[in-house]
Amino acid sequence: MATAIAPELEQKGIAARAAARVLARTSSEVKNQALENIAKALETDADTILAANAADMEAGRTTGLSSSLMDRLLLNPDRLKAMADGVRVVAALPDPIGQELDSLTRPDGMVVSRRRVPLGVVGVIYESRPNVTVDIAVLCFKSGNPCILRGGKEAINSNAALARLIRKAIADADGPEGAVQFVEDTDRALVLQMLGMREYIDLLVPRGSSELVNFVGENASMPAITGGIGVCHTYVDPTADLEAAVAVVTNAKIRRPSVCNALDTVLVHSQVAPGFLTSLATELGKAGVEMRCDGRSASLLATQEGAKVVAATPEDFGKEFLDLILSVKVVDSLDEALGHIEEYGSGHSEAIMTSDDDAAERFRSEVDAAAVFVNASTGFNDGFEFGLGAEVAISTNKFHARGPMGLRELTSYKWVVTGSGHTRP
Repeated sequence: MATAIAPELEQKGIAARAAARVLARTSSEVKNQALENIAKALETDADTILAANAADMEAGRTTGLSSSLMDRLLLNPDRLKAMADGVRVVAALPDPIGQELDSLTRPDGMVVSRRRVPLGVVGVIYESRPNVTVDIAVLCFKSGNPCILRGGKEAINSNAALARLIRKAIADADGPEGAVQFVEDTDRALVLQMLGMREYIDLLVPRGSSELVNFVGENASMPAITGGIGVCHTYVDPTADLEAAVAVVTNAKIRRPSVCNALDTVLVHSQVAPGFLTSLATELGKAGVEMRCDGRSASLLATQEGAKVVAATPEDFGKEFLDLILSVKVVDSLDEALGHIEEYGSGHSEAIMTSDDDAAERFRSEVDAAAVFVNASTGFNDGFEFGLGAEVAISTNKFHARGPMGLRELTSYKWVVTGSGHTRP
């Protein structure tokens, strides 16, 4: 039986649908001015945003949010600057709407072409990270898609402040502020209601825990991006530059352990395991990383000072930790590493450290993931780093979009047929 939709939520759906018609004819100049207004407001209204975020952080401490969730929740001047920079990158990108993908003139002179068009209204349900409010709104607005945003209660003050800023910035550019709808009611029942709003929402994107993603996948009445869970591996080949490998693995683990592209498992070839693991354990120990080691790696680190080494359980492989925890396994071949990734990977981000071109090419070709890295950190799987400005999500789906979803991934296409009185025989 269909779930009843709260009147306020239904009104937001109606408003988003109405805004779609206006946004479809909004010029690139207006869109870009709105984005520039948003970037400026993130800078000039920083004190207001940070005060709202401080209230959320205090509430998080009171309710006992985990350290990883607190890190996701935190805003500071550097993060606000990064958000503003990302908005300006999106503003500088070509507007995809109306771009002609291809064109063919038929033998009878009729011209058949395809043009990019918006997907429609995008609904987003997300947890903890207030930067998602800006990323989604900016990418959706530039690509002609109204959005309905429902953040978690732990970030309600931050998200509400950002949503007000965004809507005002759009209005100041003479754009349709109704293109960004924000749900301020934190009642969890609204999540299930949004999943039933097929009449109003064309695409649903969950951003958060595996529980949220799976719940959306099981209950959404509209298409949904249900990938994004990141169980990320790095394999250290016997030909790898071990100093570089230690630096890359350490960066991928500790830079921001609470995000989906953070490293979860390191696989190291037995030929270089003794030296590599000793050096790695020293670096990870400084950052307080717990290394959950298989039997062979544990024996190599048994006397390592300063390292936090514990015995791995079977559940420690194939797990997205989102914390300062890394599982470690020694393997005897590239084939064994590839097999492990095939069994335990989530199709998100996988990396190899190697100086062997053949091994690198096999890894690129055989690993089934949204992004594959050779001699680089998995942390680079990010819309900004890929030149997209930001991303709506990092999709591990294989249909429609894969990897960071930017402007082009928020479009579909329509066929445009131009004749001169043509009739079909």
